[in-house]
Amino acid sequence: MYRLGTDMVVRLPRTAGAADDVDKEHRWLPRLAPGLPASVPTPLGRGAPVDGYPRPWSVYRWLEGENPVVGRLAGPVALAGDLAAFVAALQRVGPAGAPPAYRGEPLAARDRATRSAIDVLRTEVDAAAAGAVWETALAAPEPQGPPVWVHADLQPGNLLVADGRLSAVIDFGCTGLGDPAVDTIAAWYVLPAAARGAFRAALGTDDATWARGRGWALSIALMELRHYRATHERMASIARSVLGELLAGGEG
Repeated sequence: MYRLGTDMVVRLPRTAGAADDVDKEHRWLPRLAPGLPASVPTPLGRGAPVDGYPRPWSVYRWLEGENPVVGRLAGPVALAGDLAAFVAALQRVGPAGAPPAYRGEPLAARDRATRSAIDVLRTEVDAAAAGAVWETALAAPEPQGPPVWVHADLQPGNLLVADGRLSAVIDFGCTGLGDPAVDTIAAWYVLPAAARGAFRAALGTDDATWARGRGWALSIALMELRHYRATHERMASIARSVLGELLAGGEG
């Protein structure tokens, strides 16, 4: 992403998969935005592949704010409420015509890959504790209702805060219909333990959804740590933090 003037930003996808998200964001962000309590990117224009850059690209309105830093949140309980309000509002958007989320598969579909990641990372991760969290998540009842809109990647790098409050949510490349548990990953990716109860209460999350959410957070963090541990220290550090929170004991 490159700043363009004072009020715009150019987003250049780095992979073919990310380039496929250009159409999705241009189509759906204007439809999602009116019902959401935080700002989301406003598409202003799109570019076609050219010599030297082979993919479609986008121009968006610049959004002010900073990524939250885990462990250094100014008001974690207030931020928990903001995150819950955003997730709940997104779930209320009508599903007609919506695409499946990038993480729209049942949690059980990730079983083999998650167990493989636990095995690969057993020198860095408590494999027994990770396995126990995963088994509990798999044993939780499946969603009782239809799929809902989810962002599907509520991590610190995709959130902006101002004065400690959620100001914007960015990067909707993974968005679509899925299990509402997917967006509870913010509880472990962003919030400290002391604020997770506020997030869960504000969202009204039941035990089964919370257990699946822990499983989603575990699976995503394991795969990110395996992928990024030698190439992207910030992403690997966030994944380690998430795993530390999940495997510290308790259900929070």
